[in-house]
Amino acid sequence: MKDLIKRQLNQSIATMTAVLADETIHDAVVEAGRITAEAMKAGRKLMVCGNGGSAADSQHLVAEFVSRLTVDRPALRAIALTTDTSILTAIGNDYHYDNVFERQVEALGNEGDVLLAISTSGNSKNCVKALKLAKTMGIHTISYTGNGGGAMKDLSDLNVIIPSGITMNIQESHIALEHIYCMIVERFYFGPDFGKKPQHLAE
Repeated sequence: MKDLIKRQLNQSIATMTAVLADETIHDAVVEAGRITAEAMKAGRKLMVCGNGGSAADSQHLVAEFVSRLTVDRPALRAIALTTDTSILTAIGNDYHYDNVFERQVEALGNEGDVLLAISTSGNSKNCVKALKLAKTMGIHTISYTGNGGGAMKDLSDLNVIIPSGITMNIQESHIALEHIYCMIVERFYFGPDFGKKPQHLAE
């Protein structure tokens, strides 16, 4: 059992090490943060979607924006498209599960918003359809994927592609980079010194 622990941790570290060395990933995360902050400054919002573990990531990431990540600051406008069970089951029942995010983008999205889609395979059909619609609506598109990016790669303005085909290791790198993405948004939004000293909620 200890060998299993060591093997899995080494596998995780190897993936993270590859991410650490990949400047294209770093550049994409920085640019995603800049675009998202500029959208929020303009009164727009971030929408996030994904399935399974990536649905949990969507909710986790949005919680960091709406509540806080490491220090107190005003709430930032973000919504997870994975949380309303009545909407999800209605669309799944009345249309198709492939439409569960696309329909919400149609209802909630505005030009200048940001859609972040998370999929370890890069081929989740409901994320693909949401990205396609978002592009026609003038919404910025960002994808966090693995496995070379899949079908989502060509539908996204920015791609954060984890160099792995192992779902759990892709997810581990995603959540680390999602936290960093939130930190970068904060710095573009509130200034480069944000987080370097204690912050307080705006009065």
